[in-house]
Amino acid sequence: MNRPNQQHLPEAESAPQPAKLIEGLALAGLMAALLSLFLFTRLASEMREGETASFDNAVRGWVHQFASPGMTQAMRFISLLGYDILLAELAIAIVIFLRIGWRRAAIWLSVTMAGSVLLDMTLKHVFQRQRPVPYFGDAPHSYSFPSGHALSSFCFYSVMAGLIVDRVERLSVRVFVGVLAGAVVLAIGISRIYLGVHYPSDVVAGYIAAAMWVSTMLVIDHLGTRAVRHVIRRRKRA
Repeated sequence: MNRPNQQHLPEAESAPQPAKLIEGLALAGLMAALLSLFLFTRLASEMREGETASFDNAVRGWVHQFASPGMTQAMRFISLLGYDILLAELAIAIVIFLRIGWRRAAIWLSVTMAGSVLLDMTLKHVFQRQRPVPYFGDAPHSYSFPSGHALSSFCFYSVMAGLIVDRVERLSVRVFVGVLAGAVVLAIGISRIYLGVHYPSDVVAGYIAAAMWVSTMLVIDHLGTRAVRHVIRRRKRA
């Protein structure tokens, strides 16, 4: 069923949404943010006490058994999707959003990614976990916990998937975009473990921290939408 006059709107996000839907999504986002905060705090505590060592070593050993020259090249490329290529994708996405009139989406994506960088730098400085000895090449000159690639990729690809899914009506496209985004994020995390530049707990922590940040942004976005709708209703009544 087509939405009336939606194609004539300058911004897809300008289309009004039911108040109950907005409140429900905001509540779900808040609960997800709180749950992520709890999980991250718990994982960070266990990491500092050395309780993640057996898990990290077991997963690293299991992943490394699949090492081969071809696999290593593939994993190096996939790893680029979590930072180098991701930066190019971010710039392209923002330009496209602005050109098609999705100004709010461009701003939301920009703020989310800027926050992810700040969050990654802050958490790395707080925990200062040394990186494991890499299997291939040299270790990056930064701390290990949490994985910046895991955090940034989760933020970017989940936000992009959300923006697209929110604007596409066909279910098959929504499912494809969601599954593709999840697969890319998971592959990036595995690539960091395969290359040996992160412990598995670093990757998990990156995902959890990203979920916490994205959920918080979702809550702010929906509360902002609600406030705007309230102002519009008051102006119409005046």
